[in-house]
Amino acid sequence: AANLRPIVDVAADLSLPASALVQYGDYKAKIRLDTVADRSSRGRLVLVTGINPTAAGEGKSTVTVGVAEALRLMGHNAIVCLREPSLGPVFGIKGGAAGGGYAQVVPMEDINLHFTGDFHAITSAHNLLSALLQQGNRLGLDQRRITWPRALDMNDRSLRNVIVGLGGVLGGIPRQERFVITPASEIMAILALARDLEDLGERLGRIVVGMTVDKTPVRAHDLEAAGAMTMLLKDALAPNLVQTLNGGPALVHCGPFANIAHGCNSLIATETALKLGDIVLTECGFGADLGAEKFFDIKCRIGELRPEAAIIVATLRALKLHGGVPKNGLSEPNPTAVERGLENLSRHVENVTDEEIAVVSEGCRTSGARFGLCDVWEKGGEGGMEVGQAVLELLQKGGGQFQPLYDTSRPIREKIETIAKEIYRADGVDFDLAAARAMSQLEESGLGQTPVCMAKTQYSFSDKPRLLGAPVGFRISIREVYPSAGAGFVVALAGDIMTMPGLGKTPAAEKMRVWPDGTIEGLF
Repeated sequence: AANLRPIVDVAADLSLPASALVQYGDYKAKIRLDTVADRSSRGRLVLVTGINPTAAGEGKSTVTVGVAEALRLMGHNAIVCLREPSLGPVFGIKGGAAGGGYAQVVPMEDINLHFTGDFHAITSAHNLLSALLQQGNRLGLDQRRITWPRALDMNDRSLRNVIVGLGGVLGGIPRQERFVITPASEIMAILALARDLEDLGERLGRIVVGMTVDKTPVRAHDLEAAGAMTMLLKDALAPNLVQTLNGGPALVHCGPFANIAHGCNSLIATETALKLGDIVLTECGFGADLGAEKFFDIKCRIGELRPEAAIIVATLRALKLHGGVPKNGLSEPNPTAVERGLENLSRHVENVTDEEIAVVSEGCRTSGARFGLCDVWEKGGEGGMEVGQAVLELLQKGGGQFQPLYDTSRPIREKIETIAKEIYRADGVDFDLAAARAMSQLEESGLGQTPVCMAKTQYSFSDKPRLLGAPVGFRISIREVYPSAGAGFVVALAGDIMTMPGLGKTPAAEKMRVWPDGTIEGLF
């Protein structure tokens, strides 16, 4: 904390007075929602993405922070926009998600833990709606067709299926229930896409919680739940301001799961940053097949954003994984495997060789992409100058012509097939009977003309995690399609996707402790 700048000083760099902030201590604050409403200046938006990751993640947040710091060293008012970490992955595999090395957002321990309480507010609003389902019988809610789960921000596989009672002083008739992790809650997606409090309330009211016996959708506004839910979320809607290790501004807000929801930080945070800075760098979850596609086709469409450049994070570790190297051999030099894995670029790694880097550079040159070595983990902004310069040249050249992949007015089936064929390079799509029936019902009830949020594995272009590289000759299987009516899209489930993850055999939580002086160990 001794090296951190007071958050009011960070805000002052953005021409924000202290009165524009709601401070949470000395080093983090929320920016009041009405602060930038009358500002007309527009920054330039740059997306940071990658390709199919290893289990440890690919360092997109680290690259986003490091390149932003590099651009600030070059004299540009660059702002970072990231998602908030979930407690589940923090205590599971990752152990933290605020960047790494000398390219972090801080205070790291606050951001990774309770932060400003946004996730707790979302969990509370979600479970309030679950509790109000007790009132659903007066609406004729069919207990067999209740679709709204409960939520908890923790990896707990035992909560994937539970038995609860509905109504009555003794619990009523038992039914099967499930929990989702908070980032998988539709309310997380809604908060990330809402423009203001009024829009938030309207979106919350549109949530579909189940069906009546005659298959009429029952929504949150039918339960008169939207007002109380909005009240719980009104403070969480404001974006959070923190800083990079070099003291540059960073907006860290919302965290929808990337393989279930749309995997982007909040629209409000991005729009705020675009009014405060010259260049805004934001990341999206997992590989470009998931994160970038949803960023373009959901977030940019709803928010009318026009990104002008993109950075694809390519790391030697994951290139070797996609080139056929087993997990226990990823640290060993293997230029041949790197060359094989060039079709699926991935995460940043500490130890590399010049021969391997030369292979990547040549592969990028052949495909027409700019190549820049990014060493921000070790060197911070200084290690991102090459990528930062490439970004500036792209922005100066101009000519970016952003266009969504599909027309939302097309049938749901056609939109799914377009994504599968154009982005994943699948030969086609197979729909389970339940998915086909759901698509017809959604279109009949007026929920068909929305973007599609594909929920599939992050590890492959296909829906099979072990099919690495750039596979061909495969088909995508869609087993379920359901509405996220408040967020404004429908979700298509491909393969076996868990909305409630479990902890691994050796979770990061086992290595965490607090020493008597308050120092935290193991949160990285």
